[in-house]
Amino acid sequence: MGESDTTQGFRGPQVCTLVGITYRQLDYWARTGLLRPSVADARGSGTKRLYSYRDLLELKVIKQLLDAGISLQSARRAVDCLREDLGADLTSANLVLTGSRSVLAKSNGEVVDLLAGGQGVFNIVPLSGVVDELDAAIVRLDPPRRPADGTVSETRAAQA
Repeated sequence: MGESDTTQGFRGPQVCTLVGITYRQLDYWARTGLLRPSVADARGSGTKRLYSYRDLLELKVIKQLLDAGISLQSARRAVDCLREDLGADLTSANLVLTGSRSVLAKSNGEVVDLLAGGQGVFNIVPLSGVVDELDAAIVRLDPPRRPADGTVSETRAAQA
């Protein structure tokens, strides 16, 4: 395929090959609004749908959800919630699947269930600064004792 082909968009058969879905699936998803082509939509008999690269990425995400055992109805709800409620970029979201009943995503520091309309599940607590915070608090509580010569005592140095 030449560069001029992809700058105009990807046609249905190309999309199916690249994403790993059937033309029937692609057509159904476009007609039902799961993912409409963003370059050119079909306008009656004989016109071609053209999909952007970003459309292909989103289709691939949807396909992965289906391959993981999520129903089409649940995948549709998860995608809608990511796009509309959370304003998230579907292709950069990190999703956690807990069976076929929950699709979790991180949004604004909390984990939300996309199948429950973005309802918060639990908060994420960053632990990266815990050691530094604790060490600083210990030093403030019991600063190292310095002998008259200005060196730190051996017992305190051994504790650190």
